[in-house]
Amino acid sequence: MQKILPSKYIEPRNLSYFQRILLTTDGTLTEILEAYLLEKIQLVKLSEEFIEIAKPIPALDLEVNTQIINRKVLLRGKISLNNFIYAESIIIPERLDSRFKSRLIESQEPIGRLWLEHKLETFKEIIDSGIETSEELFHYFNISKEDRMLSRTYRVFSKGQAIMMITEKFPESYFIKDNERFIF
Repeated sequence: MQKILPSKYIEPRNLSYFQRILLTTDGTLTEILEAYLLEKIQLVKLSEEFIEIAKPIPALDLEVNTQIINRKVLLRGKISLNNFIYAESIIIPERLDSRFKSRLIESQEPIGRLWLEHKLETFKEIIDSGIETSEELFHYFNISKEDRMLSRTYRVFSKGQAIMMITEKFPESYFIKDNERFIF
């Protein structure tokens, strides 16, 4: 299979079991976090804007000037108020059901919950995972600028066409103990 995005290699043996699950599962991340953390997860929208793209996005079969929703969110513990995941989404509104699109824009629900609510049949394809510095995101987490973030990017398909691409990131220092709950 051809790589769609440049890879920032992660050595799997250096990850905890749970970190590997977060980076490789195609399940709904919100539910996986809730089960692991024993805490409800809430969505915090950082930004959500309709824009026309200036460059093609081959991974989504998008040409220049196609309208997308560029969305940036945090998944936060409802009780602890800890931010666990940062996510960026490129969403193609013209490929979405109007009810789903309205709920996506108007609600404070994670995308995975909306997929369940609307019984949206999806196929997820992980196209990249990697490690990078946290320079731009450290202030959302209890980490320093020099700390590193683990990430994964996947495409979401519905009815045979790509409807979005999501990149999720979390600090490398999170979820490091396999036999204990979340550790900062």
